[in-house]
Amino acid sequence: MAAMKLIAICQAGGKFLTGKDGCLSYKGGDAHAIDIDDEMKFEEFKVEVAEMFNIRTDSMSIKYFLPGNKKTLITISNDKDLKRMIKFHGSSSTVDIYILFEEVVALEVSNMPGSRSSRTTLSETVAPTPLNACHSHVVDTVLDVVHDTNQIDTNMGMDMPLEISPCLPIQSSNDEKYAKGAQQWQNTITGVGQRFSSVHEFRESLRKYAIAHQFAFKYKKNDSHRVTVKCKADGCPWRIHASRLSTTQLICIKKMNSTHTCDGAFATTGHQATRSWVASIIKEKLKDFPDYKPKDIVNDIKQEYGIQLNYFQAWRGKEIAKEQLQGSYKEAYSQLPFFCEKLMEANPGSLAMCTTKEDSSFDRLFVSLHASLHGFQQGCRPLIFLDSIPLRSKYQGTLLAATAADAHDGEYPVAFAIVDDAESDDSWHWFLLQLKSVLSTSCPITFVADREKGLKTSIAEIFEGSFHAYCLRYLTEQLFRDLKGQFSHEVKRLMIEDLYAAAYATKPEGFQNSMESIKKISEEAYNWIIQSEPQNWANSIFQGTRYNHMTSNFGELFYSWVADADELPITQMVNVIRGKIMELIGVRKAASDQWETRLSPSMEDMLKKESQKNHSFSVLQSTCSTYEVCGDTTEVVDIDRWECSCKAWQLTGVPCCHAIAVIGGIGQSVYDYCSRYCTTESYRLTYSEIVHPISDVELSVSKDSQLVVTVTPPPTKRPPGRPATKRFGSQEVVKRHLHCSRCKGLGHNKSTCKE
Repeated sequence: MAAMKLIAICQAGGKFLTGKDGCLSYKGGDAHAIDIDDEMKFEEFKVEVAEMFNIRTDSMSIKYFLPGNKKTLITISNDKDLKRMIKFHGSSSTVDIYILFEEVVALEVSNMPGSRSSRTTLSETVAPTPLNACHSHVVDTVLDVVHDTNQIDTNMGMDMPLEISPCLPIQSSNDEKYAKGAQQWQNTITGVGQRFSSVHEFRESLRKYAIAHQFAFKYKKNDSHRVTVKCKADGCPWRIHASRLSTTQLICIKKMNSTHTCDGAFATTGHQATRSWVASIIKEKLKDFPDYKPKDIVNDIKQEYGIQLNYFQAWRGKEIAKEQLQGSYKEAYSQLPFFCEKLMEANPGSLAMCTTKEDSSFDRLFVSLHASLHGFQQGCRPLIFLDSIPLRSKYQGTLLAATAADAHDGEYPVAFAIVDDAESDDSWHWFLLQLKSVLSTSCPITFVADREKGLKTSIAEIFEGSFHAYCLRYLTEQLFRDLKGQFSHEVKRLMIEDLYAAAYATKPEGFQNSMESIKKISEEAYNWIIQSEPQNWANSIFQGTRYNHMTSNFGELFYSWVADADELPITQMVNVIRGKIMELIGVRKAASDQWETRLSPSMEDMLKKESQKNHSFSVLQSTCSTYEVCGDTTEVVDIDRWECSCKAWQLTGVPCCHAIAVIGGIGQSVYDYCSRYCTTESYRLTYSEIVHPISDVELSVSKDSQLVVTVTPPPTKRPPGRPATKRFGSQEVVKRHLHCSRCKGLGHNKSTCKE
């Protein structure tokens, strides 16, 4: 990300003057401009400024105004302060910086009614005066040299008489550290006569005022037209009463006692920090940082506002803020039928449909876009990977994904579904039924998927004549689940290597050699693998065509998409996935327009590697179409059937080294014997259609819209706290098991050893 840059207009030698409205203006002095960015260190900045004005770095302080606030100067004293100043002025190209030559800091004088801080400064010398009787201008005084770098300097170098107005209490510097983020709220309550547009606005202003002045309150009366509040501390006379002005909706403060005699009942508790208040504080930051964690919210609010939240206050506040930013989760479910309708209108030929349970709660949603279906049927191999992804959304659920492999061996989205329950047999059966309804291909399809969850039965029943290739990753997981605790980490690693070697072996003897290696390690594991139907996962005996793809982890494409969207309301989550598909098609289409080869780049590389192996082969013709190729091994190539006894040609769609030797010997082009699923033309056909956006992303259901289906959220909600994540990827990383130092057994330690 590029660094944020500003031009700092540094001014020194002048003085501040206060206007009638309390705003400060800087007159006189000298000014210089320098470039700064968010990578600059404070010390570097300070040295450059000192050299510019020919002054010592330890004899100056650097200050600035917040945008739109000319009443309060903010001190820059460290790297964090400098970065914060640059961020505050990110929408501007310049920022005014003021260089002051003495560290004499005037404490801020507030026009607030007496706060808890005023008791420590003026309680014995100044009698409290009602706010509506005080109309004098703000007068500040230089009281002391303050060494706290967080202290805010308000009136350095002003030509003002040094006097203190008796109606203006002075804010204690001890409380500044608790109110850094709340200083903007010190004037939200000004006294009798102040008006608010609603009761809600008054309550929010009162809450902010209490946070800024560090006290807690409780309601004596609280309804739609009147609010009476007193300090929560026993015996403290602070009290405020507001009620509605007759014939209006305005709320006006009628009575107020601004004096505190307590030590403050607020301290650092989160008594006044409601969920909605927390949401209002973190909403903007959550927009920029979606992964803003509750524990970080707790730390930030403690640091900025002096309020100690608990984890659940922060978590609930984040949930409310997310809903305010993203929309209502509940309303998103009610919009699903309308959303599906709009999706199919924008993309004719697509299928988007949802089902509900008997109580009208959400059950399942299926989406397959026309561009995806067209691309699969026109350019992809008849190979589909099935996988599932648990969702972290408010109402949980599972995403079922069907992906394919394009001519460049890239993941290609075909269809997906969101189901309320975990991936059950019924869910997969329903998903495959919908997938069957949108696929018009008559070619047998090979499905790479787990052998559990009823998939075996559903695939055979719904896609009759197709093949079910077991995912080797899931097969490995199940092997070690069933034989739990019997093998060390190293033994498991060796067994995984042998199992994968057996699966990839193209000939029965290679498969058997690898199985014998497993048998030497564990006969029980060998028996389990033999009974796991190797005809559904071993290349040497599998009847379908899986193009050497042994696992179903092509669903990782959806993993990456869902990771960015699964906490959104359901309609927005689906719309994000739709946008990702649209982007994927556009990017890959543009990339393929630059290709000049007949095959896709990955297939060209594969063909090149095979071509480099055939220099020492001798070719003998057996019949008009069969040839014997002799090298390290002797293989039989059938040029008419595009087959080699090594099976590499059939597995990849690209001629193997033996076939290339034959094709070259008969004077033909090797490209004429490559599968069409490996060509650049097929790749371009895969990405030839586009996904159209939905015209109204917000998707509000019109009043005239008559929905056939009413959808409510599912009954299951996500519990508070960090959701569990599903790990995927290489299964060669195996969890290490316990080893007992007493009996030398596995699966336990000596503290639980029964011997």
